Amino acid sequence: MTLRVAVQMDPMETINVAGDSTFAIMLAGQPRGHQFFHYQAGDLCYRDGRVSAAARPVTVQRVTGDHFSFGDWQTIDLGEDIDVVLMRQDPPFDLAYITATHLLERIQHQTLVVNDPASVRNAPEKLFVLDYAQFMPPTMITRRLEDARAFHEEHGEVVVKPLYGNAGSAVFHVGRNDANLAALTELFGQVWREPFMVQAFLPDVSKGDKRIVLVDGKVAGAINRLPKAGEIRSNLAAGGSANATELTAREREICDVLGPELAKRGLLFVGIDVIAGYLTEINVTSPTGIVAIDRFNGTDTPALIWDAIEAKVLNRG
Repeated sequence: MTLRVAVQMDPMETINVAGDSTFAIMLAGQPRGHQFFHYQAGDLCYRDGRVSAAARPVTVQRVTGDHFSFGDWQTIDLGEDIDVVLMRQDPPFDLAYITATHLLERIQHQTLVVNDPASVRNAPEKLFVLDYAQFMPPTMITRRLEDARAFHEEHGEVVVKPLYGNAGSAVFHVGRNDANLAALTELFGQVWREPFMVQAFLPDVSKGDKRIVLVDGKVAGAINRLPKAGEIRSNLAAGGSANATELTAREREICDVLGPELAKRGLLFVGIDVIAGYLTEINVTSPTGIVAIDRFNGTDTPALIWDAIEAKVLNRG
């Protein structure tokens, strides 16, 4: 089976070929005969019932500094000309991101969109996870300093983070005698209109934050991300390091509960984060980590993703 695949992502020039998950997926798709087109979310256009994008054919190779080659610009009809759209641009999950999901939702009767755009829109990382509160650390979402202070007093140490942040940005640890909670609440209120998240601090974060990848609801693999010295953030983008790991019984229980719902929602490629047995996020917008997972485990997660995509295209008839 050969597919025409449009990849909605960030500029190709910014890709880190050594670790980028989207690049790994594209690289694995080429030997299968799939043809790729690259465009950015700002290239989308709706007109008279059709959704198109200004895009360029692209081929990729794992050569740093020479990792892609573009063809000529063309306008592609995402409903008529394309079999699969990979929605892989990085957050922030803002109104521009939401608008892109609305536009892509209009082609779903013709074209497979991965991940399902309506489900992505309805499952922001730090809100979707609330459906599984039984697996989470104590958590609060608020804009009020009074609420945050009461939570801090109850739990002693907390983590404060923006509701729609990504890559570990603007995540703060507030210790027992830390006097910065009021200033942080004021700052978050000035920068973001949305509430922010406060969670009980998990000291075992120093032992790692496990990223577990699920493909069509099934576990594909995991890595343990360790924060660098003096940090609580273990995100690889924030300087964390990846290490091999195995799933605990608790983590398998979490995956067994989440998996069927993820598959039902069309969330084909998902990364969940678990610290000390507590589920903290469900990443559906542009999950990462598969290159490190495959390096440590000898697995081929891009192949699993393509197997799932091809099966879904076949089942659509």
